[in-house]
Parts: sequence; structure tokens; C-alpha cells
Amino acid sequence: MADDVAIREQVNSVPDSPGVYLWKDATGAVLYVGKAKALRRRMKQYVMGQDERPKIPFMMEQVASFDYVVTKTEIDSLVLEKNLIKQFDPPFNVDYRDDKSYPFIALTMSDSFPAIKFTREKRKSGTRYFGPYTDARAARATIEAVRRVYPICSSQCAEWKRVNAKDGELTGRACFDYNVGRGPGPCVGAITREDYAVNVAKVASFLGGKHHGVAEELEARMREAAGELDFERAARFRNRLEAIAAIEQKQKVVSATAFDADIIGFFREETIAGVHVFVVREGRVLIGNEFVLDKGLDVPVGELVSGFLLRYYDDASSVPRQIILADEPDDPETHAEWLSGLRGSQVRISVPIRGDKRGMLELAQTNARHTLMRFKVRTRYDEERVNRALLELESALSLPAPPLRVECYDISTLHGTHSVGSMVVFSGGRSEHASYRRFRVRVDTGEANDIAMMGEVLRRRFSPERMADGRFGTRPGLVIVDGGKPQLSAARAALSDCGQSAIPIVALAKREEELWLPDAEEPIVLPAGSASLYLVKRIRDEAHRFAIEYHRELRGKAMTASVLDDIPGVGPKRKKVLLAHFGSLKKLKAASVEQIAAVKGITEDIATEVSAVLRQSENRVGEKDPAD
Repeated sequence: MADDVAIREQVNSVPDSPGVYLWKDATGAVLYVGKAKALRRRMKQYVMGQDERPKIPFMMEQVASFDYVVTKTEIDSLVLEKNLIKQFDPPFNVDYRDDKSYPFIALTMSDSFPAIKFTREKRKSGTRYFGPYTDARAARATIEAVRRVYPICSSQCAEWKRVNAKDGELTGRACFDYNVGRGPGPCVGAITREDYAVNVAKVASFLGGKHHGVAEELEARMREAAGELDFERAARFRNRLEAIAAIEQKQKVVSATAFDADIIGFFREETIAGVHVFVVREGRVLIGNEFVLDKGLDVPVGELVSGFLLRYYDDASSVPRQIILADEPDDPETHAEWLSGLRGSQVRISVPIRGDKRGMLELAQTNARHTLMRFKVRTRYDEERVNRALLELESALSLPAPPLRVECYDISTLHGTHSVGSMVVFSGGRSEHASYRRFRVRVDTGEANDIAMMGEVLRRRFSPERMADGRFGTRPGLVIVDGGKPQLSAARAALSDCGQSAIPIVALAKREEELWLPDAEEPIVLPAGSASLYLVKRIRDEAHRFAIEYHRELRGKAMTASVLDDIPGVGPKRKKVLLAHFGSLKKLKAASVEQIAAVKGITEDIATEVSAVLRQSENRVGEKDPAD
């Protein structure tokens, strides 16, 4: 913050009322907009460093001033927050990754003969909108399908434009759509305004997902026309029935119960998230909309969900009775009340645990993951992010070049036993599994001494023999050791002993995610949410996983050896036969004496001894595994 003391004093004068706050930088630009039940209490969490979201410390470094607006209720603050986010587009609030406008289907209700159209326009009074549709082709196909069911004019029709320009007067010329049976023909007086209005109302209901009874009505009218021997009119109703059947064939039935809901799945990565919305009406999925958000794991899931709901339903043409999610938004009661106001009746936000709705939610989450994958491939997001991360590391650590090859080391031990070291390699920002190596620590410290063990592992890795061994790859552009300054000192000494002191090295401390450089008095803290921070954390976590995996493997082998090898009469061959027969030591322990004796080559006396020894070992070590 530009002036920490001054801002803290100003926050103390903020009332503890519901409202909205705006953090601003030195230029006056809005960085973040938030709402609060109690403004002063919430804003104090920011200035006192009590907000644990990763992005907040980085944001507060840029804060130079703030504004706030007091509201009467929490609903008022939610609506105001939404409007201010839309107005200022703050960088730290959740928003769509791209700023493109999404298409809608619209009915021009203020015209004398309303028409249907595909549009991306900002909302106009006198026009009713349905959507948004994230797939423009699906929106256009829906318009074509609707017009086959209910004759209605297209806004692209030249004769319709003339009719409306003359406030409904006939032009005397039949349009193309009327001639081919796709238009109702107001241009030549083939339909009255009243009958046309009935069609428009049915189109609006149909676009809103109300298909119930449409097929029955069309079938009844088809039979009536056929009974009157008006086969041309009956054929038109038959064609509309076929159009209805084609539409419903594409719409998946998800429940025998006709319920209305939006089922919203999220899939988060680092700083982006995919969202998939199943629009379910009368138990059928009408459309599946997909979005990519510019926030992901860098914000709490409740904040991400809240940000999406505000953005999506501010534009959406309708709000269903139920919003189905895997995680609730922050302050779900206020969000439900706001959505109920938009709908005009009660809206429920629910998190299903089982059943059809849970299954659909999991499918929405799967589709959200694929949404994000397609976006990343289309935009080459991963490649750009990795390049940015390497350049950020070069700058932050004052490296001579971007670290194209990074090696990271970690130690795993249990009270100094079965100690191992791991080496993982990232090349060009991506893991290079073929270059991973693991070390069984030889130094006998008598206790857990990560510092001495780290020194040993680095000396073995960077010894002249290993450096000349092509299987260990090329010289790294950066070495990361898991730990703080003590581990860094041991690793630096090991590199120096091997004549490799020119290799850049840092230590990554787990608690604060701080990077320590040799001889530095203060650590380097990479910006929260930055590509470089996520990369080094990912590399460190991979080294940690690889070390623990090897450590557990050694412990398992040692436990097996120590139990079976001490049993009289059980040598390597019988041990191999027993484990091969039962498949694992766990199953062998669970076996009875009779089952063990049934194994070829095992006598009853040996089986009795094996069972007794295994049960004793189970009682000793089965109570608790300290490594877990």
C-alpha cells in the first residue's frame, strides 16, 4: 500500500454497514470491487493482512486509496457490486477470459408483426432475448427449427421490414418465405395481427423450453385438417411434428420428472477455469453453454462461483427454479434472493449428493474440463504461460538466461531410516520423466538430518562421473532445493566441492513459498498468481511426490524382508512361493494356517510358525504407521 498508516486510519472511519468497497491504485484505477455485510470489519482484513487469498497481498501492494458505498441491504450491495464490476472491469475480479459478446435469439416485440432474429446487440427495450448461446451455430439452428414449428417472420426478410416500416400496412408482394411455406405472410394479409400474436407467444414459450403439449396440439390439428380433407394443411402440421421430433431427438432426457434447472460444472486450473452450463427445461437438456473464466485456483471456489453467477445471470434471458452446483457461492442466501428477484419467484441453489442431478452435475464438470482443454489448445495457453514463467524466473532471480532445464531435489526420511533423495527435471517448463533420478542416501546420521542428506545427494549428482554421464542429461540452468537457507547452504557447498559453483541455485521454503538466493538477506517472493510461482511450486511438489514414492517403496520392501526372512524354515524360495500364491503380504497375513499349509512346499509346522510371526508383527506395526 502506498501509505499503510493513512489507509488503516481511513478504514477505521468506515461504517460497519452493508455496502460495496473499491480498492484503487495510484492512478485511481479500480483494482477490485467487493461487497460486505459489515464494511469496516471486511476492509480491515485486507489492510491487516488477515485475508488468506493468494492474490490479496500482491493486490494490496498496489492499493493507494479506496471508495465505499453504503447500502440498505445485502441484496442491494450484491446488485451494486455486479454493476460496478461491469462498469470498471477490475483486474482482480472474476470475469470471462475473453471479452467477446455472446449471441442471443431475440423477438422484436415492439414491432407490429414481431420477428425472430440472431443477434449480439446490447439489449434494447421492446425486444425479448433468449440465451446467451455460446455456440452461434446452435443458435441459428434453433431459429430454423422454431420457424418450422411455428410460422414467424425473420428480421432479415425485406418484405417484413417494409410492413413494419408502414406500421403493418400490406406491401402487396409475397416474400420468399411465404411462397415456400416458411413464413406466415403478413405482407399479403395472409394472417391477422391477433393470430400472428398467438404464434409469437408460442414461439416465446417454445424458446423458453416449454415444449409440453406442443406435439399433442399439432397432431390434433393435423387430424382435424385431414378429417376436413384439407390435406395440404394437414401436411404442414405433419412437417411441424417432424420438426418437433427432430428437436427432441437432439435434447437428452435427464429425468422422468419434468424439472427446470441450470446445472453448472466448474473445472479449475492455476489462473483459469472452464465452466459448462446445462440448461434443463422440463427434464430435457436444451443447450450446453461453455465459458472460460480468468480466475481459477488462485481464488477460493466460493468467490469463483459467485463471480460467474453474477456475470452469467446478469445477461441470461431466464432464471430457472433451481441452480445446481458442486460448491455454493459466497453468501448463498443473498445470491438466491437476488436470483429470485430476477425470476419473480423463489430460486433455490442446491448441491446434490446423489441421484440423477448429481450424475448430471458430474457430467457438467467433465464438460467444463474439456471446455478448458479446447481453449488451451486453441489459444496455445500452456505454451505462452510456460514462456512467461521462464522469463519471469530469469528476471526475478537475475539469471543469465531463461532456465530451460530446471532440476529440483527433495529428501524423504523417517527418523533417519530408509532415507532417499529425489531429482526431477523440467525441460522447457514441462516435466521430463525419463530424466528423473532417485538416490538411496548412504550417510548414516543416526537421525533425520535433511541438510547432510541434501549435501550428499547433490555431491553424487554433480560429481565429475555423473556430469560426464549422458543419462543424467545436460547442465541445468537452475537448481531448486526443497527447504530454506540451511538446505541451500548445504547444496551450494556440494556444488562448490564438485566444481559446479557457477550453476544458479535457489531454495524454495514451503511455508511462505519464498525463494532464497545464496548470500541474500531477504527472500524473493514471486507475485501471487504469477506463472513463475505456479511453475516452481509444481516442480517442488513433483520432487516431493517422487521422493515419498521411493521412500514408501523401500519401507515396504524392508517390512516384508524383516518379517518373512526371520522365520525359521522360510528361505528365499519359500518366501517367493508364498508371496506369489497370496499376491501380497497383506493377504498372507489374513490367511489361516490351513490356507498357508495348502501352498505347495509349505509344511503344517512352517505354516503355523508363519501365521504366528505375521500376527505378532501385525500387532506391533499395525497400530499406526508414523510415515503416514
